[in-house]
Amino acid sequence: MSKQVVSTSISVGLATGLYGISFGAIGVASGLNIPTVMLLSLLMFSGASQFAFVGIIAAGGAPITAISSAWLLGVRNSFYALRLSPVIGPSGLWKLLAAQLTVDESNAVSAAEDTPRNQRVGFWLTGAAVYVFWNSATLLGAIGGNLLGSVETWGLDGAAAAAFLGLLWPRLKNNLTLAALGAVVALIAIPLTPAGVPVLLAAAVALLPIRGQKWSSL
Repeated sequence: MSKQVVSTSISVGLATGLYGISFGAIGVASGLNIPTVMLLSLLMFSGASQFAFVGIIAAGGAPITAISSAWLLGVRNSFYALRLSPVIGPSGLWKLLAAQLTVDESNAVSAAEDTPRNQRVGFWLTGAAVYVFWNSATLLGAIGGNLLGSVETWGLDGAAAAAFLGLLWPRLKNNLTLAALGAVVALIAIPLTPAGVPVLLAAAVALLPIRGQKWSSL
């Protein structure tokens, strides 16, 4: 096991985990209490999906709509699993743990390594580091956000929607046709569907593969 893969894994885990502060603060700004925010972070553990969930809830959408949106953004992890399965080859309870740690960062660090052993180490170390740092930062953000009091006073009532838009933007800026189509779909759906559904439909359009492109993460 090289020192380089250990250093990379921990560095990526720390850098990514710090974003959990934003999720914790936005989660409580959306009206969720600290235990609920932490359960989302500990069990869902997919940054884009978590932000999508709180974004829909903040917009007044139904829980089923929020869950569907979160699932839509998290389904890409299944494609990572196809690549990682022969590399990691876990069984039993280890397979469940591997599934929980299969995220953008653990897949990326693993794929960057050139030996099977370093690929396995990169996956497990990065996944564990992101999990620990992300959830620790989420707790700090949730506590800090809770201490702020009224979210409207600080202008945070629109934070969840802004975060969700930020997650979609890297996908949209490279394809203006999808962006325009998603906007049209959302505008048509607003008077016809419950709160949150237009955002979900627009996200579905934004994630459509175009001209045979591979599924890309947000």
